[in-house]
Amino acid sequence: MYLNFYGLTEKPFNATPDPRFLYMSPAHREALAQLLYGVQERKGFIVLTGAVGTGKTTLLHALSQRLNGQSAVAFVVNSTLSFDELLEYILEDLGVTKAGESRAQRLIALNNFLIERERAGQNTVLIIDEAQNLEPATLEQIRLLSNFETPTSKLLQILLVGQPELKAHLNLPTLRQLKQRVGLRYQIPPLTPEEIRAYVRTRLRIAGARDLGLFGEPALDRIATYSGGIPRLINIISDHCLLFGYAEQKRRIDRNLVNRAIEYLEEGRRPLRGTPELGGGRGRLALRWSLGTLAVILAGAAAGFALKASGATLGIFHSVRQVLMP
Repeated sequence: MYLNFYGLTEKPFNATPDPRFLYMSPAHREALAQLLYGVQERKGFIVLTGAVGTGKTTLLHALSQRLNGQSAVAFVVNSTLSFDELLEYILEDLGVTKAGESRAQRLIALNNFLIERERAGQNTVLIIDEAQNLEPATLEQIRLLSNFETPTSKLLQILLVGQPELKAHLNLPTLRQLKQRVGLRYQIPPLTPEEIRAYVRTRLRIAGARDLGLFGEPALDRIATYSGGIPRLINIISDHCLLFGYAEQKRRIDRNLVNRAIEYLEEGRRPLRGTPELGGGRGRLALRWSLGTLAVILAGAAAGFALKASGATLGIFHSVRQVLMP
């Protein structure tokens, strides 16, 4: 809707985890480097945590791209599955079609696949997103998958990715063996105000914007305060700002426009611009409605009494119009 108006080739603030739009803050760059190192050095278990919306899933898609051709990757996004369902999902994602029906048969099929990949000089990676939702019993079963190994290396690298609650899960006494096997762990922090500025401009640039100063400094300050440095919230509010800006034909996003977009997100309705003497946007909207209603009534009256009172009716209409819209 607003792409042509702002000279964009695609939406810069989509909520989808597109790795092309990944902004590599120092923390995200370090996280990706840690993940790559952990996989390539076969550290076994790797744990990545971060608050909701900090870009963990986008980072995982970027990691999958980096590993393309070097490793077989199973990417589990539904962490509410039981272990047997997870095992079935993993085998399907790895392309193991004849795995059998029982758990034992599927584990044997997975082990054979891992050995084949090892002989071919390739690695195998299991990524489980939203891992904080896994039951402790399921996490313990996943730990047992790390027993697939040779005397010199792990055959399966397992990435557990989730919200900070995942760390609390790993501190449970029943999961102490899993915690001991974690080779690397990293937590993604929120973006700083300066990083938020770079984040917004990076996404605008990737989306084809010619004007990277589309969001003014006061607008970016307000976005930083509201979002708390969470990329998902930055995307949501920035997208609404562009939509509102387009509706009002504003070439620059200012702080006032950000405030109205935030009010819309918080209250569920779009605040309209208006003048104080008319009670704001809602007052002006009511005035327009009243004028439209009067016009319909008077038009009916004019049709009914056109021969006798058409001049008087039009005179009344013009008088009302002058009062309501000077």
